[in-house]
Amino acid sequence: MSPAGSTVSPMRPDTPAENVDHNAEAARLERTAGLYPEDAEALLLQAAAHLELADDRPAATTLYDRLLSSDEGLDDPLLVRALKASNLWEYGHEAEARAIIDGIRAAAPRDPAPWVIVAEALESHDELEAAQDTFTEGATLLLTDTPEPPYAARALLFGRHRVRRMLGAPHDDWDTLADTLHSSSVSLDELHDPKRVWSLGSDNPAELEAEISRLRAELGAYREALSRPFPVAVLHWPAAELAELLASYPTLATEYPSHETHLTTIETSLRELSASGTANLGIVTGTVPSYEAFAASEASSPAEVSLLPQYATTLAARGRAVAWPPQTGTGCWCGAGRGYGECHGA
Repeated sequence: MSPAGSTVSPMRPDTPAENVDHNAEAARLERTAGLYPEDAEALLLQAAAHLELADDRPAATTLYDRLLSSDEGLDDPLLVRALKASNLWEYGHEAEARAIIDGIRAAAPRDPAPWVIVAEALESHDELEAAQDTFTEGATLLLTDTPEPPYAARALLFGRHRVRRMLGAPHDDWDTLADTLHSSSVSLDELHDPKRVWSLGSDNPAELEAEISRLRAELGAYREALSRPFPVAVLHWPAAELAELLASYPTLATEYPSHETHLTTIETSLRELSASGTANLGIVTGTVPSYEAFAASEASSPAEVSLLPQYATTLAARGRAVAWPPQTGTGCWCGAGRGYGECHGA
């Protein structure tokens, strides 16, 4: 079982090896990546995860290297490097894994996933002090002066809490915040109690029953994280793509009267959703070739307005969604080149 509060990544299938042929699934995903090059990064990461589950770690490393050496720019190269490092360490390439981890920490990614993956790699190999330092570095960079940590960044706080509990460190402000964000009926202090392993060998029925309750709560939290829906994704068309879309399918002009209106509508819709309590919001960026291919796969016409939200949901399901609002200090989602706070976030 994944440790309580650990990151849940869409490229990490939670399917037992006895229930699926992971090698066959990896091969299928590789073929699909060839058909949909715009989604190749997400598909090949899933294929690599299946190879890891099949215990073919060298083949998984080959896929990570294939991505990193690709002429096409990656959406998140540091995430790929983090996954590669974690995989390498699992089959004896510790020195190379450590070198990659040091490079990721020095690069200071603005996405929580690489931080969590390399910190958990250190943790799983009993490098608890280094894991705590890595979780803390990521939290300091991404969560300082952030009133409400994004869902994806909470894994930094939960992982940090877990490691510090094992180290016997006293609670600090971030540990308290982790406790506040944790929604399970069993507290993080109990879930992360280093003494729990001894309870499983106890002859005392009360201790065993208490530990079973904790494990059920932990499994419930893990399943809840896995079952979270894909981000509520709003479709964004860059100016050139929208112009091409409307030239090819003029009836969509009722949906998109102008590019400026389109951008304003996106920001307004996301703010309204956020104000209503909707969490895990995201933006997906469309392209005309991808949209036409999707329409063909649905045996529908690209001119159908009802197809647009389905297209957005499919892009999100393929891992194409970018979280909204953007992290502090990052560029605006619209691609104008200005910071979000100076652009649509103003």
